[in-house]
Amino acid sequence: MTYEAFWKPLRRRYDDAEAKAVARMVLEVSCGLTMTDIVCGKTEEQDEAELTRLQSRLLTGEPVQYVLGQADFCGRTFHVEPGVLIPRPETEELCRWAAECCRQQASARLLDIGTGSGCIAITLAAELPQTRVTAWDLSEKALQIAAANAGRAQVSVAFERVDALNISSSERFDAIVSNPPYICRREAADMETNVLDFEPHEALFVADDDPTCFYRSISNYAQRALGQGGMVFFEINPHYHDLVTRHLQELGFCTESRKDQFGKTRFVKGTKA
Repeated sequence: MTYEAFWKPLRRRYDDAEAKAVARMVLEVSCGLTMTDIVCGKTEEQDEAELTRLQSRLLTGEPVQYVLGQADFCGRTFHVEPGVLIPRPETEELCRWAAECCRQQASARLLDIGTGSGCIAITLAAELPQTRVTAWDLSEKALQIAAANAGRAQVSVAFERVDALNISSSERFDAIVSNPPYICRREAADMETNVLDFEPHEALFVADDDPTCFYRSISNYAQRALGQGGMVFFEINPHYHDLVTRHLQELGFCTESRKDQFGKTRFVKGTKA
């Protein structure tokens, strides 16, 4: 199969530039081909049946990360598959902020709530080697994938099955990081079909009538689990920034907010007074 025959049908799903980028990514990861190899026609030397299979999956709208079984995050490669959320670039900013604030704490205890693929917990465990990292998720499949990712990254993370809406743990931590579900169901109409049709809805959506339920539950837990100066870091839906910060402040936290690369208020930090 020629390079053109591989990428041009993808225009049914992507514009030309994105179709070419997706095709190059697939050829690089699955076949080990560089752009020079592609220009030299080495695509035609690959297994055509395998290329057709990959192309067919992409044409259904399946995210390229699921097709390849991997996603990049903070300079590391994580295994992903249906059942765990694909790591987003903005979440890298959340990790950098948390690492920046926790770097000076010796032997800190850090908790990632809603770990999914484990990208946050594993990144912070690697960046903060003196920190003891725990990660929670309700999904057994997510915990299995995250544990395997931790093994590949050669970092130590304690994975536990915990419901973020019903936290009974008495564990104590110095920092809590969470990117919980925060998209209201009514926002689904504006979302891409490759997200709606393939990524786990339980990791994306909250009820329209209670959009900050996870933030309230986690903030309430943070209030009792963190000591003085302890920090909680959230990735948020910008629409509900005021609700999240107000609840933290009512619990006695000092709050700080940051914008993402697109200028949206996407992150909140609460520091226990």
